Amino acid sequence: MRSNASRMKIEQVVKELEQAVRQLGVETRWEKGNFRGGRCRLNGREVLMLNKQHPPEAQLAVLATSLRDMPVDTVFMKPAVREAMETAWERQILVEELADDDA
Repeated sequence: MRSNASRMKIEQVVKELEQAVRQLGVETRWEKGNFRGGRCRLNGREVLMLNKQHPPEAQLAVLATSLRDMPVDTVFMKPAVREAMETAWERQILVEELADDDA
């Protein structure tokens, strides 16, 4: 059986994760350029930069990483969106563990 997240289009998951970031008080900006994206401070404000040129899978990873240390339990997310975010977190942890093993 397919998971809830796989039934929802990835572009919709990205849109809803972006909405969660905004609900948590972080401005989002979509720009073009040679950057991965992530949270930063710009003129004293916290901003999440997203690259318009990247595929939705990469945008989802940036959003999920940014939400990882935010109080996500204080905003409503559809179960499929929360599942996609948590899956991205699990993948990131696995990548970090593999990188540690190589070091």
